[in-house]
Amino acid sequence: MTTTATPTQTTTGIAQRLAEAARPFLAGDLPVRLQVWDGSVAGPEDAPLVVLRSPDALRRLLWHPGELGAAQAYVTGELDVPEQDGWDLDSALTHAFAVGAERGLSGPRLSPRALVDALRTASGLGVLSRPPAPPASQAQIKGRLHTLGRDRSAISHHYDLSNEFYSLILEPQMAYSCGYHATPDTPLEEAQRAKLDLVCTKLGLEPGMRMLDVGCGWGSLSLHAAEHFGARVTGVTIAAEQKKFIDARIAERGLQDRVEIRLQDYREVPERDHFDAVGSLEMGEHVGQANYPTYVSVLHRSVRPGGRVLVQQMSRQGRNGGKHPGGGPFIESFIAPDMHMRPVGETVQMFEAGGLEVRDVHAMREHYVLTVAGWIERFEANLPRLTELVGEEVVRVWRLYLVGGAMAFRDGRMGVDQILAVRPGAAHTLSPVRTW
Repeated sequence: MTTTATPTQTTTGIAQRLAEAARPFLAGDLPVRLQVWDGSVAGPEDAPLVVLRSPDALRRLLWHPGELGAAQAYVTGELDVPEQDGWDLDSALTHAFAVGAERGLSGPRLSPRALVDALRTASGLGVLSRPPAPPASQAQIKGRLHTLGRDRSAISHHYDLSNEFYSLILEPQMAYSCGYHATPDTPLEEAQRAKLDLVCTKLGLEPGMRMLDVGCGWGSLSLHAAEHFGARVTGVTIAAEQKKFIDARIAERGLQDRVEIRLQDYREVPERDHFDAVGSLEMGEHVGQANYPTYVSVLHRSVRPGGRVLVQQMSRQGRNGGKHPGGGPFIESFIAPDMHMRPVGETVQMFEAGGLEVRDVHAMREHYVLTVAGWIERFEANLPRLTELVGEEVVRVWRLYLVGGAMAFRDGRMGVDQILAVRPGAAHTLSPVRTW
């Protein structure tokens, strides 16, 4: 990010007019230092700086008050949060959340008087108009929710940016899920390798065992299980770029006899009572609430009686995931359309209703803060090439995504857990004494 010098406080201008109009909505003074396109400034000098570079930023906030409008303005560059005086995007957002919690703000306070005053101010500034077009990076997904075609479009929006793009953010194993950090200083690659070892150990993999990897991503689990545990792996993905990437790695490592990757929806997996183990890392969030029982039934029918199933999955508090089970308006609009999270207890209930016996739930929320920190470090180090690949707007989407995600796990708004289950009907080999 660029560094912006601290502007001089003025008592007149657009910034002061906005500060007065926003007071009823914020239940007090501006919690940030606001600089507007006319050069005027309002707000405390020791607060994070927010810059409105264009009237379109206000237009977006008027049409989409709250998170979505602010995110649209940020990713287009109409609104910026420059690094300044020790503040950055992370600390600025943390400050804003803290002020919102202190003042009890759960959304814009639209009293009739405040609304009239806000509209009068907007009219005087000439920003009452049709809404600006959505940013090019905002998802435009069509079709009935969680049909095969719509799911492919939603996954493509997020995962088909390019394999090189993800390789510059993820570590060499291309594991796009929470790692397992022995210490806060554990390097990202080592933490991801430890996570893959942990998953394979929990699944009880031994040479020759058949494993299904549901939503295999770039193949980190599939390849690790084959190379280091001798498993025969079938992985399924609906992202064409991912399959292309994994197939190349299979050929490079001579694993053609042990790993098969299918371009296949999880609902189309034909095997029944076949696999010794099934793993699925952070894919269950994408199947939707209504389809989650179908997802569980696929896991259940694919594994043999007595076999193990491990799902690593993000969670969100509130019944059925609360008001925003997809993670919030920004995530749902720009990153992962149609995603659905819920409390881990509800997911466990759905496993049990689907006929699986849950044996272990391992909370890993704090680990995700460290994992995302590693991704942010690589993101910033490779910023010039990332910008060449996807452009400034998508880079801004991803900075907001990574910083906001780390905050959500840090502050407990989201969690992540490994759920280990077995399919009843035959003896299982899971020891009653845990070794992990």
